[in-house]
Amino acid sequence: MTARPFDALSLAQLRQRSSLKWQHYGPDVLPLWVAEMDVRLAPEIVEVLGAAVRSGDTGYPNFGGTYKEALRHFAGERWDWEPDPADMLLCADVMSGIRAVLRRFAKPEGAVLIPSPVYPPFAMFTREIGRRVVPVGLTEAGRLDVPAIDAALGQEEPGHRADREGRTIVLLCSPHNPTGVVHTADELAGVAAAAERHGALVVVDEVHAPLVPTGTAFVPWHTIAEQGYVVTSAAKAFNLAGLKAGLIVGSAGAGALLRRMPESIGYGGSHLGVIGHAAGYRAQPSWLDDVNANIADNRVLLSELLAQRLPGVRYRVPEASYLAWLDMRGLGLGADPAGVLLRRGRIALTSGLRFGPGGAGHARLNFACSESVLVDAVDRMAHAVATQAEMGAQVPGAGGGESSDSPT
Repeated sequence: MTARPFDALSLAQLRQRSSLKWQHYGPDVLPLWVAEMDVRLAPEIVEVLGAAVRSGDTGYPNFGGTYKEALRHFAGERWDWEPDPADMLLCADVMSGIRAVLRRFAKPEGAVLIPSPVYPPFAMFTREIGRRVVPVGLTEAGRLDVPAIDAALGQEEPGHRADREGRTIVLLCSPHNPTGVVHTADELAGVAAAAERHGALVVVDEVHAPLVPTGTAFVPWHTIAEQGYVVTSAAKAFNLAGLKAGLIVGSAGAGALLRRMPESIGYGGSHLGVIGHAAGYRAQPSWLDDVNANIADNRVLLSELLAQRLPGVRYRVPEASYLAWLDMRGLGLGADPAGVLLRRGRIALTSGLRFGPGGAGHARLNFACSESVLVDAVDRMAHAVATQAEMGAQVPGAGGGESSDSPT
């Protein structure tokens, strides 16, 4: 492993990948959109997956026994939190786990409060299963607005006991995607107290949690609150999105309730996914530490590059993960600057419009890439902005021409 793992692969090598990130757009587009890192896998993951394939160990998953134990080990080492495997349930991935919990606890047309802007599938999946999205804005600093969450909960019908359907849900992303904010213990405690007052249930996506650098403290939900569900996996931290395996983690003693969930919830998790995710959690910490150090370097590099080439972009350096939430409203590129950048600069970012209220005029950039790719990215963005200004053309509306509206 190099000190800068994102520099280990050339752009030519990356373009040989068949994943969505590299194949959704044409070969002239630089893709810095979907949350996937330009990195080699941890050696331990390569070893166990290779051994499984060579031996023909490619059958049905065992519903995650070793995976659950691996999460317990990892969380204990990283955050001094040791969730009981008896209070965990295998699911296909984080969003399928969230969908299962929403189906179980939110009544049809029931409210799901979502601090926004946020990861687009939160609202998409909520609506798909017939639940009602209630967006709650973030603060000016991009943090959880606890009083606003409390007030929104107060507008909904009272919830029910923890073992009954029909509760209002607060759906959190921790750390937050796309802003990279790491919620504090006080913020999470405030949400927990508001949920308790109003009989609501809190569901938390913690998939980005391992991607918090030294010096910033990630606070697991279950170290703050005695209720709710965490849904997580090793997918983001160890670049395993293509190997499906997630875990729903209940509060202490929630195992009996989880076992009453439909058995089919775990069917989407793959055997190789379970093996790979468990190996990531059990891997030597040096691989993840190097990745986090490279992410920290790139956070600073992106800030410097934007200051030099695009000072009109507002960029608050994220506290976690490798996603930059870029405020481009000062550039005159309209509601969907990602669409302009794709057309004029042949660079793919994720449109801020997809993240819900507060996303207009923004774009999300994935900087889990080499230094040279990041430099090229900002150069392309600056070229696109200059070209748009020189042409004096009217900015197309969202969806006009070649759109940036694509999977996330």
